[in-house]
Amino acid sequence: MHHSGRKSGTDYATPVAVIPTVATDVFLIGLPWGPKTNWARNVLAAGGATVRWKGHDHRATEPRLIEPEDAAALATPLFKRIVGSGRFPVFLVLTR
Repeated sequence: MHHSGRKSGTDYATPVAVIPTVATDVFLIGLPWGPKTNWARNVLAAGGATVRWKGHDHRATEPRLIEPEDAAALATPLFKRIVGSGRFPVFLVLTR
């Protein structure tokens, strides 16, 4: 994920794991350390980021935090159990 610092404006590249979803218009990313991680706060403050997924850059906008139950509803069947397991306190969703 490529994003800018909310205070410094510095460009950052942060590795994240995109969770496959049943919806083709969103990216779902688990936040194992919660919503206060700097990169997540940067993305929320900027209103989006660029996500490199499957070798292509995608502009992702409208970031929002969702609960595990809502994330499980978005995840593909293979990932539904992991997403809803409570390992992640919150998830970041971005519109593609």
